[in-house]
Amino acid sequence: MAQITSTDESKVLLEIKSLTRSFGGLIAVNNVSFKVNQYEIFGLIGPNGAGKTTLFNLITAFIPPSDGKLIYQGTEISQLRPYQIASLGIARTFQNIRLFAELSALENIIIARHLHTKSNMITGVLGLPPAPSEEYKSRQQALELLELVGLSDRTEEKAKNFAYGDQRRLEIARALALKPQILLLDEPAAGMNPSEKQHLSKFIRNIRDRFNLTIILIEHHVPLVMGLCDRIAVLDFGQLIALGEPSVVRNNPAVIAAYLGNE
Repeated sequence: MAQITSTDESKVLLEIKSLTRSFGGLIAVNNVSFKVNQYEIFGLIGPNGAGKTTLFNLITAFIPPSDGKLIYQGTEISQLRPYQIASLGIARTFQNIRLFAELSALENIIIARHLHTKSNMITGVLGLPPAPSEEYKSRQQALELLELVGLSDRTEEKAKNFAYGDQRRLEIARALALKPQILLLDEPAAGMNPSEKQHLSKFIRNIRDRFNLTIILIEHHVPLVMGLCDRIAVLDFGQLIALGEPSVVRNNPAVIAAYLGNE
């Protein structure tokens, strides 16, 4: 039985309501329900194959739910397309990085900014208003985001030439370019050493405060999750087995048995 803590209904930004996703005979996400509060850093943990990334794919409409609902700011969004989810203010990074490898760092971010421009193909090609001013603004904002993630000296370098950790940072910058209210981070600390993970934790808090974000993250590095997140949900075989503050989740017998181990 999941151990559930109460949430302030006036602060709920996203509600996962009896969400289920099956692939043939495999139930990857099984009747999962929880709420995420505005400005919260919310952790999603569990063993490999527990359904965490599938849940992210459901939230961002990369796959449709078999059953259940997604409610964002009081409105059901379960049947929307990925670009509609992004335009509403829900952005994500991926477990397997999905940058435009042949484009520069700057171009990767400018592409994301196009979701918030009013120009069309004709005004863009002919240089008619508002295309010139929007192009300038998008470039400036992209440069600011590259500076934020420490890549301002590599704006014209192709994304494929970046080291793994730098690609992670570039992908976060691209997600921020969508001006999200909710940012979903899928294993942001993967491949990082202990010092980099410590810096990442500070960085996530910084962008939450700077951009007034709600952050949901999948992460296998338990100390990072326990030290960073306001609340944590634990999945096992697609089911929610615990939900609460880190101190509560850490001592939950079901979580210890399924994921944390006796240590």
